[in-house]
Amino acid sequence: MSIEKLRLEYHKNIFNNALTTDENSIPNNADKHSKISVELAKSIVSKIALKTRSVKTAGQTYGKSFETITAAYLESAFKFLKHIRPGKYEFFIGKSIDEFEQYEHLSLITKALKDSRELRATLGDYIISPDIIIGKKPFKDYEINKKRKFITDVSIAQYTPLRQVNSKLPILHASISCKWTIRSDRSQNARTEGLNLIRSRKGHTPHIAIITAEPYPQRISSLALGTGDIDCVYHFALKELNDAVEELGNDSVSDMLDTLVQGKRLRDISDLPFDLVI
Repeated sequence: MSIEKLRLEYHKNIFNNALTTDENSIPNNADKHSKISVELAKSIVSKIALKTRSVKTAGQTYGKSFETITAAYLESAFKFLKHIRPGKYEFFIGKSIDEFEQYEHLSLITKALKDSRELRATLGDYIISPDIIIGKKPFKDYEINKKRKFITDVSIAQYTPLRQVNSKLPILHASISCKWTIRSDRSQNARTEGLNLIRSRKGHTPHIAIITAEPYPQRISSLALGTGDIDCVYHFALKELNDAVEELGNDSVSDMLDTLVQGKRLRDISDLPFDLVI
């Protein structure tokens, strides 16, 4: 299985379970009130060249489908990259970060919030449950010593979470937020989650990424521009979006997409599995 075939299967699953069109053939990732958004979304659909469904689906439904399909795609891709980044990886949807080694201490806050209405009113939903989480299981000593006896004295290396004898909790390897579209200030919560993951950790910082099907580069820029809170934004069909923008012939839209791509703030979904094993 190649990454090209995995990407095609990913698109097939999206078209079958998330992407729909209305009676005017407008895809559900387009903003009907924006001519540019509609044109770009239609063009992307035509370039992927898969059959769409004319069904009206609740927003939460295709949003959840997007998460599930993306998690399955990443899990499949990881199987072909184990020789580059060995380990036992687990994929979760909506799992709380306090169940992972770097954020175990946040469970104390979770308990305090449950016990105090005042704290809940002050802090709100403090504990993050990202759309997709990739966890890495710690290694048993015999696995570490598989090729040579590297751990010979159990009294050293007693605190690293990579050894299962020190911590049985999985290590949070990556946090991925899925945004089918980018329409409102609510989309910015992905950046807030990223900042909380960085500030709240005790140990290694996980990969922090956003995946979107938003067709309008100007809206993608609201999440992609800037550094510090997320690694990068990934588009479900960047190649097709780039071709659609070229055909649109709008200088402002072209300049923005070029800024995002050349500025290393926007990549294709096919790039993500490779970036996650860095």
